[in-house]
Amino acid sequence: MAVFVGTAGFSYADWKGNFYEKNTSSSEMLGEYSKHFPVVEINSTFYNIPRPESILSMARRTPTDFQFTVKANREMTHEIGKKEDVFERFRRTMRPLADHGKLGCLLAQFPWSFKSLPENFEYLRFLSAELEGFDTVVEFRNDSWESEETFEFLRELGLGYCCVDEPKLKKLPHGRVEVTSDIGYFRFHGRNYETWWDRDRESWERYNYKYSDEELESLLPGVVDIARKTKRVYVVFNNHYKGQAPANAKTFEMMLRNELGEEVRSTSLSGVTGFDGEGKLFDTF
Repeated sequence: MAVFVGTAGFSYADWKGNFYEKNTSSSEMLGEYSKHFPVVEINSTFYNIPRPESILSMARRTPTDFQFTVKANREMTHEIGKKEDVFERFRRTMRPLADHGKLGCLLAQFPWSFKSLPENFEYLRFLSAELEGFDTVVEFRNDSWESEETFEFLRELGLGYCCVDEPKLKKLPHGRVEVTSDIGYFRFHGRNYETWWDRDRESWERYNYKYSDEELESLLPGVVDIARKTKRVYVVFNNHYKGQAPANAKTFEMMLRNELGEEVRSTSLSGVTGFDGEGKLFDTF
């Protein structure tokens, strides 16, 4: 078993002064981030499929044992059609990470409109075949997928199931903890009830939430349980506004280490800049 805790994304201007030093440039962020966490979820691939050279550069700028999880492009999950060319480009882009042993898994996050219907089960079968050879995890945003039928189908296809924590709102998944492959995956989005469905707000406002220690402790049993049933578990905090994600992630990593010891991977380094549970910068020795 190996547990990796990190955040969704690393390149945020509002992390300067909260997680990064104020004068940190965008080009320095990944290197600085990788001093503190063993994994990062790349979300920019949802909007555009980068060139393989860009992905190779990211692999080279991180430690040998660093892991990337990568979000599938929107044409693979939100603008659905059996677009073999898109999948081919995506596979080619992912190859440098896989060759360097740094590709943890792919994340296919589907929208709320993607419901548990026969044609969508068939699309999952297509997606699984197109991504054969890559460890892939599926995140659903519609609660119609929380069923034994879904979990058995994912096991048949070899797809992982993404467990989520988000507001307990009607028609959203209710936080079911399940495992359907050798990989466990958790995404903690925050519990911002007021802004989740408000289309008049900026998108970042949905994820402007900081977990309390009590809330983090309530999430521990599910992660520990899945960790004991899988080869690898990725825990990703997506409440990114103003560095709340890395602050919560570091606290949760320490909580997990109390439960699972050295199975929780860390890149903590002596003598580098770090942060405390409040997201404030400090020097470690």
